[in-house]
Amino acid sequence: MSSEPGLRERKKERTRQLIGETAQRLFSERGFEAVTVAEVAQAADVSVGTVFNYFPTKEELFYSGMEAFEEQLLEAVRERPAAQSVLAAFRRFVLERSSRLAVEESADVIASAARVIDASPALHARERQVVAESTDALADLIVQEQGARASTVEAWAVANALMGVQRALVAHVRARVLAGVRGRGLAAEVKAEGKRAFARLEAGLGDYAARPRKAVNEAR
Repeated sequence: MSSEPGLRERKKERTRQLIGETAQRLFSERGFEAVTVAEVAQAADVSVGTVFNYFPTKEELFYSGMEAFEEQLLEAVRERPAAQSVLAAFRRFVLERSSRLAVEESADVIASAARVIDASPALHARERQVVAESTDALADLIVQEQGARASTVEAWAVANALMGVQRALVAHVRARVLAGVRGRGLAAEVKAEGKRAFARLEAGLGDYAARPRKAVNEAR
């Protein structure tokens, strides 16, 4: 009896994975807009209702991996050790995940997804929504932790800055894999870019991009 819930959960996870992989294959072959949920269900040999039980919207069929990543990122910040900053926890999670790019197959998956996204206004809109929701959730977490000292403006600014680095890295990865960059070189490049960007946040922005005097004089 005690093993039964585990068996059910494993079966549900296998079904979810099957549906997700089937959808990604169809989207890659034909584009997001051209594939219906009914076609995904038929190809996965499940009912349309089953698909919606696991993925409430068509966009979530595509972005389930991204949403899981964002949840794990927030969890890493929430469960960070005592005395560790939000930036340190956020940076560690993002940079550690960049090592996965060393696997050649990862770049192939990213390249395929990038092409599908580029061709779909609906996916662009959903991605912006996921990022906005994650940013708000991170800001809320910071406010809750700070308690009476909290500044919602400051927390929101910090959350946006951190998420900005992560999203800039995502855009960089997509552009590089579409340009043919793969493997360890890609992973090392992304980690270096991430370290540089996070170091700028850690040092502060006070001296960043001060306009050169030469540029000011030329503009006059």
